[in-house]
Amino acid sequence: MDTRTRPAQFPSVCPHDCPSVCALKVEVDTGPEGLARIGRVHGADQPYTDGVVCAKVARYAERVHHPDRLTMPLRRTGAKGSGQFEAISWDSALDLVAENFTRAIARHGAETVWPYHYAGTMGFVQRGAIRRLANVGGFSQQLETFCVALADAGWLAGTGEKRGTDAREITDSDLIVIWGGNPVHTQVNFMGWVHKARHGRDVPLVVIDPYRTPTAAKADIHLALRPGTDGALACAVMHVLLAEGMADREYLARLTDFSPEVEAHLATRTPEWAANVTGLTVEQIVGFARLYGQRRKSYLRVGFGFTRQRNGSAAMHAVSCLPAVTGAWQHRGGGALFGNAGIYKLNTHFLWGLDAGVTPARQLDMGRIGAVLAGDPRDIGNGPPVTALLIQSTNPAVVAPESLAVRRGLQREDLFTCVHEQFMTDTAKLADVVLPATTFLEHDDIYQASAHTYLQTSRALIPPIGQSRSNQWCVSQLAARLGIAHPAFGMDDWSLVQRVLTDSGRTGDGAFEQDAWLDCALPFEEAHFLNGFATPDRKFHFCPDWSRVGPDHASMPRMPDHLDINNACTADKPFRLVAAPARNFLNTSFTEMPSSRAAEKRPTALLHPDTAEQFGIQNQDLVRLGNDLGSVVVHARRFDGLQPSTVVVESQWPNESFIEGIGINMLVSAEPGLPASGAAYHDTAIWIRKEAAPAA
Repeated sequence: MDTRTRPAQFPSVCPHDCPSVCALKVEVDTGPEGLARIGRVHGADQPYTDGVVCAKVARYAERVHHPDRLTMPLRRTGAKGSGQFEAISWDSALDLVAENFTRAIARHGAETVWPYHYAGTMGFVQRGAIRRLANVGGFSQQLETFCVALADAGWLAGTGEKRGTDAREITDSDLIVIWGGNPVHTQVNFMGWVHKARHGRDVPLVVIDPYRTPTAAKADIHLALRPGTDGALACAVMHVLLAEGMADREYLARLTDFSPEVEAHLATRTPEWAANVTGLTVEQIVGFARLYGQRRKSYLRVGFGFTRQRNGSAAMHAVSCLPAVTGAWQHRGGGALFGNAGIYKLNTHFLWGLDAGVTPARQLDMGRIGAVLAGDPRDIGNGPPVTALLIQSTNPAVVAPESLAVRRGLQREDLFTCVHEQFMTDTAKLADVVLPATTFLEHDDIYQASAHTYLQTSRALIPPIGQSRSNQWCVSQLAARLGIAHPAFGMDDWSLVQRVLTDSGRTGDGAFEQDAWLDCALPFEEAHFLNGFATPDRKFHFCPDWSRVGPDHASMPRMPDHLDINNACTADKPFRLVAAPARNFLNTSFTEMPSSRAAEKRPTALLHPDTAEQFGIQNQDLVRLGNDLGSVVVHARRFDGLQPSTVVVESQWPNESFIEGIGINMLVSAEPGLPASGAAYHDTAIWIRKEAAPAA
């Protein structure tokens, strides 16, 4: 008889940069030494995430208790990048950071300090601390361009607010279209809803993606278009809908700014024109258009692929026009969803220190960190150079475009860098001081989702590993040493969670006490924009005012269109690189886990068999991919699920995992997209060469 006691389970929330924001139940086991350890992580019975959790988070104990976790503050003792550090106390480390920041400020002014951060945690409290430090301290602000900037601008241009049809409605849909996303890799619980919607029902699944992802492999129709040509496909679909009488003219007249001018423009965007742009056939384009037009309860799930191409805003806007043309918004199970950030209305004024009344400092584009650290006048203007960095929750030495420029910048001798991290990342290796950070299971926070409608809170389940400390604690301690005062710096994590809820009018909600989540779903009419869109005239805009969503709007198309501003393929660079997410990594998180590494094996370029044959490349051969920024060597695999001109490398592997010690993002240009900037990871023209195997 097994007399072992099963570990207790406690509620939590996945904090990682994923739209799902899964509700969790986490096993916590207290061993004979009295030390609490994380066990298996399960999905909780939250109505949307529905007990589902991805494989990498299920194995999260492997990450929390990893022998390579940073557990004490470190000071660099050798040259930058040497890996030579010594352990010091928290007081000594924070004193050292404060001394160097103070010295930099005295020489150049407060804007010389750049608190650099992003989505290593999506918790509001832990992300808010560094924003508050920048706001109250007068430090350089951050323009967040790694992820959603371009797609957000395109969605907002038409609808006015980031919200849409609840994903749970797809059980009533008669067509599901996943455009620019791979939820088998990135949103496993959404695929659970897709399965429910299709079980025993005639609900076709269409996936539009430059390559046959695991999601596309499950589709009835996969449209493998050329990267960056989504807008052309959307316009041709609208052409067919209008020409063949499948448009809802009454809806267009009542709730949109559709006009004879827009119709005349779309009359020129024929399937033949789009076929030339996208690489699809006329038959594929017309077939999809007719399917979409005939299925009025069509659900369009648009993903983050639109954020990865320079013309992503224009493409997103064109795609978002489709449910307006057919009137799909009127039906349960119809309409579209990009994200639900607009429904929560969290008041972060106090959390971010905006109540301090400090004039905002300059904004620096996080995607152009290499250029910023090089002192490019386009980026820093007339302001001072950046000579001090505090980096939390991101790893720019790997994830930022133009990796070589980023690495050169981080190696500047006159730059002082402090990195607060869980592991010794590529960025941490280039720091002067490294501070150990907690995981989400060691601190409190509050989370909102993009893919669903639930606001969720979580508490620390185990004490901090070693001497690791939360973002809020670390930043508060540093602020005290810098003489930067704000009441939030004196509050603990949970008190700040409660303050955000109070400021947002969310106190007294019993669901938080019972389940740690609260459904913020809007009524059907609001979610579907049936009472009007969130624009000044309450109409969906086929002709948007781009100045409302981005500063670089002069070149944006007046009507839905393909904006031809992508990194152009040329005779010497005829291929287009897509640096897509890997299934077992999330940005650079989970790359330290042996199970995730084993599942991904190694960096690999997917090449169409015709392309491989052109260069005499076989499976497992080495290939060199390059452009004007440099070149990267990876292994090749023949793969027929893409166009011959497309190359896919699923990442983000650490730089050390690549044969020459530098990752795929060294090939990605930091030139921003329009109109709101944005890093374009799927928009890179490259050449291919077969590489000789290294000598034994």
